[in-house]
Amino acid sequence: MVLVVTPLYAGLLGFLFTVLSLRVIRARRRSGVPLGDGGDAALLRRRRVQANFAEYVPFCLLLMALAEQQGLTTWALHSLGLALLAGRLAHAAGVSRDPEPYQFRVAGMTLTFSVLFAAAVANLLLVTSVW
Repeated sequence: MVLVVTPLYAGLLGFLFTVLSLRVIRARRRSGVPLGDGGDAALLRRRRVQANFAEYVPFCLLLMALAEQQGLTTWALHSLGLALLAGRLAHAAGVSRDPEPYQFRVAGMTLTFSVLFAAAVANLLLVTSVW
């Protein structure tokens, strides 16, 4: 089976990760900090946004791809992908700012955890239906 939905969101999220990574590089150059955050609060925030993305997005995409391969419906996959994309955008918008609009961070992580949980459940339901 050829995956068609998950690669769309992987591509969109790949663009977002590139933007987040470039923001870290720019902040490093501006502050002159080659490693770590050097006590620069703005650099620390940008690093955490990028790192949090790297911690959650790959596993969510893996679960989505596995669920798609097992036959999860297109609408369900788009729902997961859109929620993940919206969650990551909200998280980045919230954590990047100082003072932090905390509701964006909460919304971003709520959406991300919802995708993680729903995709995990979908995989378990789909695989057990084959047994």
